[in-house]
Amino acid sequence: MTETITPTATCPSCGAPATPGAKFCESCGKPLGDAAPAAPVAAAVLDELSPISAPTHRKSTDEVVDTGPRPCLVCQGVVGPDGYCETCGAKAPTERDHFRETPAAWVAGVCDRGLVHHRNEDAMALLASETPGERAVLVVLDGVSNSTDSDVASLAGAKAARETLRTPFPQGMGTAASRTGAITKVFADAAAAANEAVVAVTDPASTNPASATFAVAVVERGLLAYANIGDSRVYWLPDAGPAVQLTVDDSAAQQQMEDGVPRAIAETSPQAHAITKWLGRDAPDVRPRTGQVEITAPGWVLACSDGLWNYASEPDALAAQVAAAGTTEPLALALALVAFANAQGGRDNITAALARVEPAATVQDSGQNASAPALDHQEEPDG
Repeated sequence: MTETITPTATCPSCGAPATPGAKFCESCGKPLGDAAPAAPVAAAVLDELSPISAPTHRKSTDEVVDTGPRPCLVCQGVVGPDGYCETCGAKAPTERDHFRETPAAWVAGVCDRGLVHHRNEDAMALLASETPGERAVLVVLDGVSNSTDSDVASLAGAKAARETLRTPFPQGMGTAASRTGAITKVFADAAAAANEAVVAVTDPASTNPASATFAVAVVERGLLAYANIGDSRVYWLPDAGPAVQLTVDDSAAQQQMEDGVPRAIAETSPQAHAITKWLGRDAPDVRPRTGQVEITAPGWVLACSDGLWNYASEPDALAAQVAAAGTTEPLALALALVAFANAQGGRDNITAALARVEPAATVQDSGQNASAPALDHQEEPDG
């Protein structure tokens, strides 16, 4: 027997127009008959926070990810070809609005639209060896909302950077300094490839060209190398000892902090997320900041967009969320971090890409805390 639901003018969960007689909202997938009406003040806040996004003119012909049948985000049932869960009837987001990658058991990521944005402008591209700790690449790009086709551009750029980083790092001339220089060059090539991909999908006549931030982490047999442009970040979150934000933002907030403004004030100022470097046709400089650390203790490598760290910027705050998740499964942790960001308001797109690192042997006391490795360098290439 079909259950009858009293028609409502709008969905009580998200405010979208509701089809008369429908059981589920076609916009957010929530049941139309069970949800409590949203408070007017909450709706006003959402309207105030809702970003102004430039349109998407170009469609990507690439598959976002091929993982077979998608799980329903509400009940974990199977999403059918029509985009609705075959078990509970909830409408699933498109693959571009929510996708997951698990290239190996020790590496995974989740890229999600969040609750407020109208599209997902974040992107990620991952690769990993089957052997834990041998080699993994985490690439995260965050498309700038007010630029046209940023959702298409960020995905193209992430995939281009991943392909550039597919082969192991060169060894240089046999010295630490020469290998550092070689790795810095590889990251510069990856950023250039990502930028070329972003420009390639940008309409030459556009007065608002696509742009994106860029963050990459590469794990290679105990070495963690990283690079960034903009304000997407890489963190090292050890199981024990202090967590570390490895990358340094290219942003107005970072400039304020360097001038002595406390982090909490700088990162909540009106211009907190104004970036000073980015990828795109109008980018002033696409050379990334780079750095390397030796990993000698178990923990997590996290590459993420600001949609996650907005709610836990301090490294120890992110580490607390990792601990609260209570899992050593990368995909489960990535989902937990995305759920945390959405629970805080989901005001931006959210990407969390993770590698679980468990070195076979921990360096004994040598004057350094093994779980909080010293930074070998943190620099922007000369020239």
